[in-house]
Amino acid sequence: MEFSEILKKVEKPGRYAGGEYNQPDMDKKADVRVCFCFPETYEIGMSNLGLAVLYSAVNGQKEYVAERCFAPWTDFAAVIRENDIPLMSVETKKPLKAFDILGFSVQHELIYTNILYMLDLAGIPFCADERDDGYPVLIGGGPCCVNPMPYADFFDAVLIGEGEEAIIEFTRLFDKHKKSGQYTKAAFLKDASDIRGIFVPSLLTDKTVVKKTFIADFDAATPPMKPLVPNIEIIHDRAVVELYRGCRSGCRFCQAAFFYRPIRERSRETLKKTILALIDGTGFEEITLASLSTSDYSCLKELMDDIRPETTKRRIRLSLPSLRLDSFFSEYTDSSRKSSLTFAPEAGTQRLRDVINKNISDDNITASITDAFKSGYRSVKLYFMIGLPTETDEDILGIVDIVKKIRSIYREINHNNSLTVTVSTSVFIPKPLTPFQREAMLSAEDAIARQNLLKNALKPLKGVSYNYHDAKSSRLECAMARGGSELSKVIVKAYSLGCFFDAWSERFDPEKWEAAFAAFADTDFGSYISEVPSDKKLPWDFIDFSVRKDYLEHEREKAYRTETTPSCAHNCNYCGAECAY
Repeated sequence: MEFSEILKKVEKPGRYAGGEYNQPDMDKKADVRVCFCFPETYEIGMSNLGLAVLYSAVNGQKEYVAERCFAPWTDFAAVIRENDIPLMSVETKKPLKAFDILGFSVQHELIYTNILYMLDLAGIPFCADERDDGYPVLIGGGPCCVNPMPYADFFDAVLIGEGEEAIIEFTRLFDKHKKSGQYTKAAFLKDASDIRGIFVPSLLTDKTVVKKTFIADFDAATPPMKPLVPNIEIIHDRAVVELYRGCRSGCRFCQAAFFYRPIRERSRETLKKTILALIDGTGFEEITLASLSTSDYSCLKELMDDIRPETTKRRIRLSLPSLRLDSFFSEYTDSSRKSSLTFAPEAGTQRLRDVINKNISDDNITASITDAFKSGYRSVKLYFMIGLPTETDEDILGIVDIVKKIRSIYREINHNNSLTVTVSTSVFIPKPLTPFQREAMLSAEDAIARQNLLKNALKPLKGVSYNYHDAKSSRLECAMARGGSELSKVIVKAYSLGCFFDAWSERFDPEKWEAAFAAFADTDFGSYISEVPSDKKLPWDFIDFSVRKDYLEHEREKAYRTETTPSCAHNCNYCGAECAY
């Protein structure tokens, strides 16, 4: 079957067509061909900055080429299965198993079965020990490398940390072994294990230590200046520029706050050059200035002053997500769109915000909301977590108090009741590399009870809506985040039962996952979401993240004493990351 005929049989052919604007030269002579595989749909994968960064980094090397592959939706998968066509790259329609290296982006725990789904469609055995030297080298990476053990059996290597430099070093080493004329995967992987950040599961011993890799000079790391412009509308349909990496806040629930340390900024000059290049080279009508906490960038006001004349002249919108309630200024926001503003207080009372080290006060909330309403906003989205350590019903009902205060402030300023408020909650997940990594997960029954308590308390308030995340998928995410290598067989079993695209609510089937865990004597689901004893070794203990374990333990002790730790912006807290700021 011709590829054009395949496209006629699927709902969104733009997902698979390729040929996007700014596509690099795919016809150049390449010593190594890499395919970056994103185990989600095109619309989600093309919204991911990490994929764009790695794609640009490899294609920026004159001797290497990188292509992409996304998890195809079920309609495309059915057509290629029916016609015995293996899963292929977007750019050149090359079968995945014909590449030298396949790099999988592992963004969150609910896409583990999607990795198997893509390998299955590609005709590639799931486990590394089932693949001989004729298959590509499979390397995983991304946020879930904090604990790679549940999926480690599927990969030849896992990149722990930031990938721009390490993936180039990994590719160059592969090129050297390939050109030697005596290539074996085993010999290559043995040498690759000496690269900082490269974990080779087959070489894991009790003495293994893998140091996280990171970009030391972030200002010198060239961001994508001419990223691909997608064929169809994507989830975040805009250009993105990264201001800095790391986070000064130290919220105790946040894995990213500790994983992406040390804190490193890009200069105003570099960012201005990047933003102007993105405007000239993409045609996007919106540019997002992104970081874990955008308003904490030290030169944000100055940068905005630098670029606003150009963005105003060209009618480019500037989007600033991740604004903190203690550092919001109306002049940061886009004056052309004063419809909705998003904040994340995370907890309903000051006591619980102190437990999680959110470091925002009721006065911060009042001041920021007042500023927003005075500058024209008429809709607010608020994000909270339920199931946080030490949480009580009073903390849940504190969310209602915040909403009432916000409505009162709006009425005082605008003299009407036209404000709309959206409250969204997710269930707290005790993730690895946080002070709360040993905590128990909230039961599904308790989560439902707390959601109902909040829903009923918000119901009488006009203009207020409530959304909440399913507790069962959060509990699966927790189990996968904290488990060991024994979970690989659970993932394979779940896939065999039909589990994939588990992050999509209409496809998630908790009963099938329960059956997958129950199929093995050593994978009791409850054990993965229960409190972990302080003397029990954790599956990711062999990884050196630079943030000290005793620092995390001390932060946990402070949490239960309701003591806060000040932002790193004020003083170094000596976590071990050796930040430059």
